[in-house]
Amino acid sequence: MTQEKKPAPAGAALRAPAPGWAIEADVVVVGSGVAGLTVALRCAAAGAKVTVVTKARLDDGSTRWAQGGIAAALGEGDTPEQHLDDTLVAGAGLCDEEAVRALVTEGPGAVRRLIGTGARFDADDDTGEILLTREGGHHRRRIAHAGGDATGAEISRTLVEAVRAAGIETVENALVLDLLKDASGRAAGVTLHVMGEGRRDGVGAVRAGAVVLATGGMGQVFSATTNPAVSTGDGVALALRAGAEVSDLEFVQFHPTVLWLGPEAEGQQPLVSEAVRGEGAYLVDADGVRFMQGQHELAELAPRDIVAKGILRRMLEQGAEHMYLDARHFGERMWEHRFPTILTACRAHGIDPVTEPIPVAPAAHYASGGVRTDLRGRTTVPGLYACGEVACTGVHGANRLASNSLLEGLVFAERIAEDIASAPAPQAHQAPAPRVAPGEGPLLPPEARYTIQRIMTEGAGVIRSAESLAQAAARLEQVHGEATEALGRDGKTAEPGVDTWEATNLLLVARVLVAAALRREETRGCHWREDRPDRDDRAWHRHLLVTLRPDDTLDVRTTDSEAFPATGVSPKTGESPATGAFPPLTTPRTDTESHP
Repeated sequence: MTQEKKPAPAGAALRAPAPGWAIEADVVVVGSGVAGLTVALRCAAAGAKVTVVTKARLDDGSTRWAQGGIAAALGEGDTPEQHLDDTLVAGAGLCDEEAVRALVTEGPGAVRRLIGTGARFDADDDTGEILLTREGGHHRRRIAHAGGDATGAEISRTLVEAVRAAGIETVENALVLDLLKDASGRAAGVTLHVMGEGRRDGVGAVRAGAVVLATGGMGQVFSATTNPAVSTGDGVALALRAGAEVSDLEFVQFHPTVLWLGPEAEGQQPLVSEAVRGEGAYLVDADGVRFMQGQHELAELAPRDIVAKGILRRMLEQGAEHMYLDARHFGERMWEHRFPTILTACRAHGIDPVTEPIPVAPAAHYASGGVRTDLRGRTTVPGLYACGEVACTGVHGANRLASNSLLEGLVFAERIAEDIASAPAPQAHQAPAPRVAPGEGPLLPPEARYTIQRIMTEGAGVIRSAESLAQAAARLEQVHGEATEALGRDGKTAEPGVDTWEATNLLLVARVLVAAALRREETRGCHWREDRPDRDDRAWHRHLLVTLRPDDTLDVRTTDSEAFPATGVSPKTGESPATGAFPPLTTPRTDTESHP
């Protein structure tokens, strides 16, 4: 029997001018990394009219910065089952095994299709076989790389060229604002602001029957991160305002080896790829002691959370601001051919890894959580999909395995495109007029961004505690409360604009992250509570789900187990989200908690 359709929550929106222009599409993809462009190409190949919206240029997302490579069971003797085992171990008990199995079994084919699109991975000069390396948490060499350490740039080049060759419509330099919905509560497009002069300026709309969020991460919520400046959590914030569930935002992966530029360094920091350790570099302290030996069977190649914790512990023990990565034994030729990007970055900052160890320290790198989806990329809002770092598919659990991110973008992008193509969403011009709730909340001034980053770095960084998180929550609430009070008292709020929208988005994702981290009273994966140092499977072998209430407070609740409840499609009826008939969610645990 068909479940009765329930409209999605009306949601809220950022304060912004009314859209002054609109374009029509079947599918709008927000984001131009590996996930977004793969969805766009697959949907276009199936005959859909696709519009890609991206915040900067097509090749300016996080994908371009990926150094290490893409993981897949491509080598002799390797199997998807071994890749699955390594992923589950890294995920610390919270991976969705079905999602991981989809990733590892479909991954090799997805990589080969990427090669067929034009991607050129490093290969043996004699045999032509793809060269593979190891990274943290992998027991086999299964990381394909390009340009030595420029894998992301090569993948981005390939997909951007393919999108342009396919004639897919793109809107660059556009910050997505909010989700449009039709009268039934189904996604019907997005509002966006195009920066600069051109054919489309200011606030407009893309009306589409399917919306795919591929907006990347939220690393800019911290003072130091490997993420580009555009990674301000816009997709997660949009989804929350639209009524979607997000999950596991407390699991932020801090990359262990980020080039240390000094205590005052802020913003995007140069990454020193895990592949450097995969090729034999050592982590050492100022005395040259390899402190990771004896802490894990894989030493420097342990999963990232273990290496980051090992570095932090040694720093605390010695009162040091950083540790060192020693790869002098590589020699200049290997540095120039295998890691030219990292070599150039180090030398630009006055460090020559050929002759001296590299100072490194952990920095925010990757969000393992995000907008909750099912195995077809569908969120809890009908017609809204999410893919890549903005999504929480269940693949990464409590800690992402190295180089699984690009693969996840490929595999789940193809799954989303297949779902959209198998049951096409209503054409935008046939749907009821889309609507978005008026923006009633305050906008934060641009300088609030730096306040939020400092709060998060001090209270919710690599090492957390109930005290630090409570202080962070109180300080974030003060930022939010002061802006709300000023709006209510005299109608004053920051002017709508890119800087104020980004700061407001950062505050929302910061509030969710801190609320989840405070609620999860254990240490698991990349969530390290110094006041709760042990993993607690009895109480916390489960996920946290967060939604935004109409009064702007957070509803934080847990699942019954490590399995996610359904997002909407009933396995019994087989109904597609394209019909708008999402059954209700499986009821999670009732121990809910309200957060301001």
